[in-house]
Amino acid sequence: MGISSSAIITTKFLGPTNSRGARIKASCQAGSITVPWDHSLDSSLCHAKAVKALIEKLGLSWGNKFTVGSDNDGYYFIPCADWNTFYFED
Repeated sequence: MGISSSAIITTKFLGPTNSRGARIKASCQAGSITVPWDHSLDSSLCHAKAVKALIEKLGLSWGNKFTVGSDNDGYYFIPCADWNTFYFED
């Protein structure tokens, strides 16, 4: 699973304009993609759908397990694998 330490995908909501509907832009160092907002999904799943589309477009082999965070700018998807996943114990 060739994941570099700088591997991260960011997503951002782009509001509708006079000529385009709402959409999500997913970006990483290797490239970006913009996908239409899917009104049948909730917000977090729309962002995840954009990430999946970017991974497929770029042919990335990062697997399907991600740590996800968010702030005012959007979501951050960081790929993780069982060998580098850390769990805190109580």
